[in-house]
Amino acid sequence: MSFSKILFVFLLFFCFQISNSQIKDTTKLDEVLIKGYKTVNGVGHLLDIKNGIIYAGKKNEVILVDSLDANKAVNNTRQILGRIPGLNIVETESSGFTANGIATRGLNPTQSVEMNTRQNGYNVSADIYGYNESYYLPPMEAVSRIEMVRGAASLQFGSQFGGLVNYVTKDAPINKPFEFVTSQTIGSYGLYNSFNSIGGNYKKWSYYSFIQSRSINGYRPNSEQTQFSAFGKIQYNQSKKSNFGLEYSLLRNKIKMPGGLTDDQFNSNSQQSTRARNWLKSPWNILTAYANFTPTLNSTLAIKSSFLFSSRALVWRNEDGGAEAVDGIDPATNEYVPREVGIEKMNNSTTEIRYSQSYNLGKQKSTFAGGIRQSYAWFKRLGGGEGTTGSDFDLSITGNWGYDLDFTTFNFAPFMENIFKISKNFTITPGIRFEYLRSTAKGHKEVDGDILISNEIRNRTFALGGIGLELKPTRNTSIYANFSQAFRPIDYSQLEPFGVTSRIDKNLQDSKGYNSDLGYRGTIKNYLNFDIGGFYLGYNKRIGVTLEADPITGDYFSIRKNIANSVHKGIESYVEFNIIKYLNPESQYGLSIFNSYAFIDAKYTTGNFKGKRVEAAARNINRVGLIFSTNKLSTTFQVNYVGDAFGDASNAFTSEDPVAGYIPSYTVLDFSSTYKINNFALKFGVNNIANKQYFTRRTDEYPGPGIIPAVGRSLYLGFTAKF
Repeated sequence: MSFSKILFVFLLFFCFQISNSQIKDTTKLDEVLIKGYKTVNGVGHLLDIKNGIIYAGKKNEVILVDSLDANKAVNNTRQILGRIPGLNIVETESSGFTANGIATRGLNPTQSVEMNTRQNGYNVSADIYGYNESYYLPPMEAVSRIEMVRGAASLQFGSQFGGLVNYVTKDAPINKPFEFVTSQTIGSYGLYNSFNSIGGNYKKWSYYSFIQSRSINGYRPNSEQTQFSAFGKIQYNQSKKSNFGLEYSLLRNKIKMPGGLTDDQFNSNSQQSTRARNWLKSPWNILTAYANFTPTLNSTLAIKSSFLFSSRALVWRNEDGGAEAVDGIDPATNEYVPREVGIEKMNNSTTEIRYSQSYNLGKQKSTFAGGIRQSYAWFKRLGGGEGTTGSDFDLSITGNWGYDLDFTTFNFAPFMENIFKISKNFTITPGIRFEYLRSTAKGHKEVDGDILISNEIRNRTFALGGIGLELKPTRNTSIYANFSQAFRPIDYSQLEPFGVTSRIDKNLQDSKGYNSDLGYRGTIKNYLNFDIGGFYLGYNKRIGVTLEADPITGDYFSIRKNIANSVHKGIESYVEFNIIKYLNPESQYGLSIFNSYAFIDAKYTTGNFKGKRVEAAARNINRVGLIFSTNKLSTTFQVNYVGDAFGDASNAFTSEDPVAGYIPSYTVLDFSSTYKINNFALKFGVNNIANKQYFTRRTDEYPGPGIIPAVGRSLYLGFTAKF
């Protein structure tokens, strides 16, 4: 069926639903304010349906950022998102990555490539399928809440195995024409962060905007960085049934990358730097327009269109020679060796249309939610250019680029789910998503002096299905179960030529699989919050490189193909108990203890590494915290334990390959506090109290190669004022 026919059928269905609802809905009711989430102590879960999106039967969490004691000036991920069970965090923000990567269930956390990363409901990654890496995140001081949905998010948001993480920024204050908030923070290693926002309402207009400026010298030599981010939103509230708005997000940064370390270098001094001439810039721009309609009391229509135009540029002493290569003066030339220059230009446009309709089915009210996403991304990759022998940020090159490649991805995806309310307390939610993908790769790449031509075109159409069940034994507790299919498409790097005698399998397919959950969650009054469950994730047709023999000549060649399956299974548990509220529900004090724990068994089940653990997959992740709060004071002490892992699928403990090797377990202690006086607040905290020497990632390329150390002990002090 053509795109125009599918769109026509969808619009016809939409018009029928509106007209049908307008006939039935004849009673006007008073306005009701629905928050859309339930929480205890700032952590909770989403309602069955919110803003026309179905969450019934899905594993999900909501983090209310303002309620957390955390170092938000540097987006300390383990403090802000650490209560999510099983969250694996790559802590490399100070070494060249502008945003810490995350993943759950033993998936790859690097740059959050397995996640569908959004801000206010729209994608912020470079290309959701071809290059799904996150270089931009909003500053946490500007975020009101973070919504996370595990693998079952594939039906409503996209195919990613890891699910959705949505950073929802703050909005205009209610019933105030103007509000100004300023937050200033200083800290270790030369940290200075300034965050300032304004917001308000005037007649039918509302607005919110912030500016953040941050600079830091860095934990290691040669790791200084400056960052400027800004955001603006203006909304016109035409009536109670419709509003329209524009948003613009901006990021400008300049980061020096200190390079990776060998095991011996890390063990002797984790703060040393091997590179002094590595630089990165990743300017980010996202422009979004949206419209929301409530045609009737039982229906919603949301249209959101975004345009991302961004880039990444780096000049560096490349990975040649590994971490052992000394970036020093060459005695033969009395100069440094020339650096390598790479520039990537990223653009994409995405439009999502969502419609929801509640209707009576028997004695219960059921809900349909569906929509269409259409996106087009174009990506320019230039690299391997010989740069200067200097030390400053200079992108000029001598000669030609080593590779000059152009990529595109077109995606069209209609999707629908329906909550069938079988009884007052039991729902069944089936869903389906159809995906059409077209990926292209064109250009050339020089390998060992030979010019390889890339001319790849991949078209595929497939469906993802799923079903969710939810039983609510009480008003505030539920038993949920779901099964949803997922896939990870062939990305741009897998379409690049990589050797003179190497080949890309003509039958190369997207990685496919599924997520399943079974759990029990809920709240008991204002003193207990829990979510305990098990999961099983099948990840099939993982893409890799292997050797094969030519059937005619018998000569061996390397080939990129689908080579292995993996299974990820385990337990995820979050429990928070407020001791004082349990003993005295009316007390103005609170003393809570929380435990966020996951056991993850992620192993390859086929291929050369059958029985080996999946790379970067820690078996045990446990975070325990103690929270004390009064009307004015709030403090949080958190213990973070992450089990050991391996850098690659061979599970080698040591290797000359910088990406391969053992990643030891570690325990990190954090303390944060906030003291409020009317419209003012003081903030103080210590991260990594015991000054633990540890790392979360090995890399064979940018920003390394080698071990990327995490940050040692650091302090911060700040204040916030609201006018």
